[in-house]
Amino acid sequence: MIQLTTFLFIGAPEVVFILFIVVMVFGADKIPEIARGLGKGMRMLKDASSDIKTEITKSAEKQGINTDVTKDITKEIKKVKDDLEDFTGSISRDH
Repeated sequence: MIQLTTFLFIGAPEVVFILFIVVMVFGADKIPEIARGLGKGMRMLKDASSDIKTEITKSAEKQGINTDVTKDITKEIKKVKDDLEDFTGSISRDH
């Protein structure tokens, strides 16, 4: 059985169609430039969210709010995520 990967509820045929439209509208020579711009935009968004998180943490520590709770929760979430990936990895290998 062939299993198709979906990303944001978009299947492979939709991705191919979207790429076809992008090539038709912008041309093949503009695609690397567009991808580079999208990459820079995503990097700027990631950096901005990291800066906001750092500022919130500093502010919370300055106000005397215990941030160790969030670190413990993050650690537990990572543990559950790793366990889930181990479980789903064994299932997907069987197919």
